Amino acid sequence: MILSELQTGEKAVIVRVNGHGSFRKRLIEMGFITGKEVRVVLNAPLKDPIEYEIIGYKISLRREEARQIEVVTEQEAREALVSDEHLQALPGDLADKERLDKALAHVAEERHHNIRVALVGNPNCGKTSLFNIASGSHEHVGNYSGVTVDAKEGHFKYKDYEITLVDLPGTYSLSAYSPEELYVRKNLLDAMPDVVVNVVDASNIERNLYLTTQLIDMNLRVVMALNMYDELQHKGDKLDTKQLGYLLGMPVCPTVSRDGQGIPELFDTVLKIYEQSDPYLARHIHINHGTELEKSIKRLQTVLYGNEDIRSQYSTRYLAIKYLETDKDVERVLADIPELKALQQARAEEETRIRELLDTSAESAIVDAKYAFIQGALAETYEKYQEDRPRRTLTDKIDAVVTNQWAAFPIFVLLLWFIFWATFTIGQYPMDWIDAAVAWIGEKVGALMADGWVKDLIVDGVIAGVGSVLVFLPNIMILYFFISIMEDSGYMARAAFIVDKLMHRIGLHGKSFIPMVMGFGCNVPAIMATRSIESRKSRLVTIAIIPFMSCAGRLPIFVLFAGAFFPSSPATALLGIYLLGIVLAILSALILSKFVKDDDLPFVMELPPYRVPTAKATWRHTWEKGKQYLEKMATTILLFSVAIWLLGYFPRHEEATTAYQQEHSYIGMLGKAIEPVNEPLGFNWKMDVGLLAGIGAKELVISTMGVMYAQDGKEYEGLESEEDTQLQAALKSTVPTAAALAFMVFVLLYFPCIATFVAIKSETHSWWWAILLALYTILVAWLCAFATFRIGLLIWPV
Repeated sequence: MILSELQTGEKAVIVRVNGHGSFRKRLIEMGFITGKEVRVVLNAPLKDPIEYEIIGYKISLRREEARQIEVVTEQEAREALVSDEHLQALPGDLADKERLDKALAHVAEERHHNIRVALVGNPNCGKTSLFNIASGSHEHVGNYSGVTVDAKEGHFKYKDYEITLVDLPGTYSLSAYSPEELYVRKNLLDAMPDVVVNVVDASNIERNLYLTTQLIDMNLRVVMALNMYDELQHKGDKLDTKQLGYLLGMPVCPTVSRDGQGIPELFDTVLKIYEQSDPYLARHIHINHGTELEKSIKRLQTVLYGNEDIRSQYSTRYLAIKYLETDKDVERVLADIPELKALQQARAEEETRIRELLDTSAESAIVDAKYAFIQGALAETYEKYQEDRPRRTLTDKIDAVVTNQWAAFPIFVLLLWFIFWATFTIGQYPMDWIDAAVAWIGEKVGALMADGWVKDLIVDGVIAGVGSVLVFLPNIMILYFFISIMEDSGYMARAAFIVDKLMHRIGLHGKSFIPMVMGFGCNVPAIMATRSIESRKSRLVTIAIIPFMSCAGRLPIFVLFAGAFFPSSPATALLGIYLLGIVLAILSALILSKFVKDDDLPFVMELPPYRVPTAKATWRHTWEKGKQYLEKMATTILLFSVAIWLLGYFPRHEEATTAYQQEHSYIGMLGKAIEPVNEPLGFNWKMDVGLLAGIGAKELVISTMGVMYAQDGKEYEGLESEEDTQLQAALKSTVPTAAALAFMVFVLLYFPCIATFVAIKSETHSWWWAILLALYTILVAWLCAFATFRIGLLIWPV
């Protein structure tokens, strides 16, 4: 509960005091300290301010100020006496008042030991690695920017403290240029963590410290985690971390999040800052922006300081700096304050004065001043190792090859081909084992059960439906294994670098390529990853074309059809399908970019050094995707398989053949109803039903066809290649090759899935955009599949 909610006469114990800088300091100096008892004496006639009694004297606070103080009430203490085992063990001879006082103190202490710590840092600084190793969470860590696209929370216990660790998206600054920057800023200002851990890449410290200077402006309690410190030492550089911490006003803790070095010391320091147990560990400083800028900041700050509501929620110095920079988000925050006209006039006059004196805008002057401060601090603390000649690093040598003008694209295409070859070749063996195991289980279960609809449901609905999807688990895991290596090694950032010119020509940004490649895994996180693209135009167009990137859910369908109909070159067929998706995405971008307003921003992206992916991290990422696939099979796919079987089993035609029964069942009626639409593509009604099921999730295409072709598979088993699964055997005997290829094209391009559709709506904040994209993908899919089928008939006549 918060202090402002207490009624007259009620008492409570203070848990923590929130708020910013001098406002928070003033409350603490007035006696509002953690663990102290406070009582409401009375409310003013207009309910504001409120008079409180604390440590023997009375003091009044405005309700807005009291909202910043968290307390534990007597009612909460009484509830704890009933439910808390520790309090139930209190001696029975204690008086009720003494028992209640002990309960109040115990609950306040317990709440005080629950702290919220936010991780803030540049992309690729090792922030998420630190989050994983500290909290035990398994978030995806990639060696390129934009992996964390939302805040992730982890919970762990450390020295009697329950710590909620929040991994905020990586950002280079706290400006208002991208959704991620705004998200981080709002989290720091509104959710207000107890302590901020500023994760800084020790190998690129000057650039990382710009974000640190903005955190200093916000007047938060900050601890710096100087991460990847081993790389700084390996280069022979020297850094006086104690002196740097003194200059920045915050403790600096060297860490290596890859193996956990320095993590315990980091959280020891976090607790000291939280408890303010060491007054010499941190001090509040102001970045000196120079005499003239400081005059302007002070003038705006004076205007803002007169507003009690603003002063209690924000650092007025931070708001003054941002308002002087013409920050749009801060302008919205201050849009309704009574002092707005005075603030606008002050800014206009100060902007004119700064431009006349410094011959530059106030925003540029502030950025320059911050970098001057950083350079001054590093000049006193950082000593770079001087070499006789510039050393050519391993990263330089690798980049000379993989980003070479002539070799870059062939290497990328060959790498994709190798991944698909490995997906087929290596995955074929466990795929055959799982298929044989599913068939054996189906036979054994069928032999143990009496004939009837329950047996058919279990064997043809559950085992055949789920088993037809389970077969492709090895292929999924192999694909994710290679994608994980590309991400963790740093190659993915190079892929974005080499295609930036092409991206720019089609109206996109170089950063658009990373979400596109992520789409090969899953379209949903890929669409969320577009938040790292500053340009609104590029972000919207990238969202629109990501569904053309073949996700892992489509992979089993392609493996099934490519293995059955193109057994001599399945990897090439799969590469062709993926490249078709890329080509159509490019063409779509060219079209769509004509209809979205251009606000293109320059391509600025970090190229991190290459790092060897750890076996533990690679396996963890691969297994987590495999586990998600298994979870989907145990839920969505199982339910849909049973539903498809039931629709195919009823209404019953007892004496009819299996084919007649399916064709005249509910599912057959549905398939027959839409068959005329897709008949020009060479599809039969069973394929059409599979496509309908795929709207829910692409894996359902396989499970649906597995159920409908269950009897056909047994009938045709042994007539085809021994390497074919039962479903592949049935398809080869009933579907023309041209129609099979057209089906692969249609699956690649049509409506992605419900989850992706919702993600598009969420990220664009528009149902119309999501609906139009869904209709667009269906139209493109039909036209391309039609062309594929007609051309295919010339090569593979029926």
